[in-house]
Amino acid sequence: MDINLAQLQIGQKGIIQDFDIELVPLKLLEMGCLPGNEVQILQVAPFGDPLYLNVNDSYLAIRLETAQAIKVQIPNKTK
Repeated sequence: MDINLAQLQIGQKGIIQDFDIELVPLKLLEMGCLPGNEVQILQVAPFGDPLYLNVNDSYLAIRLETAQAIKVQIPNKTK
């Protein structure tokens, strides 16, 4: 199931599938927010912006608008 990063719940993990290159800052890509990497929402600020997350053991805070431009897939838990 593909959703955007902003739709993940706190503590939930996803795998980055794709993103809108015009809305995602280059700095975020340099810090590991790339397709195939695992991302976990750690906290969400009041009013839902910004989001605090873990991407490949890097801790980042990103804006809600940026998170909505990143598509993620929720991994299957059947293993």
